[in-house]
Amino acid sequence: MAIIQSAKRAIRGSERKRVYNERRSKAMKEVVKEVKALATAKDKKSAQALLAKAFKAIDKAAKTNFIKKNTASRKKSRLAKMIKKLA
Repeated sequence: MAIIQSAKRAIRGSERKRVYNERRSKAMKEVVKEVKALATAKDKKSAQALLAKAFKAIDKAAKTNFIKKNTASRKKSRLAKMIKKLA
């Protein structure tokens, strides 16, 4: 257990950040999973509509440095490619 006051503050800050990161992670993973499921079900219209939501979640995760910028680009690129292949 932390004894120093600054260490106690750091623990509180870490806990807040953990909650935010968990929220970003869950939002991103859920929407990406939905898009992939629709893509494998060959439902292009629904997947296309959900793609913007997925991009938004990925961009927010990258903006808050939960994932790196290039990782976000790679994820978005692969999702778009997957949906484009359905045509």
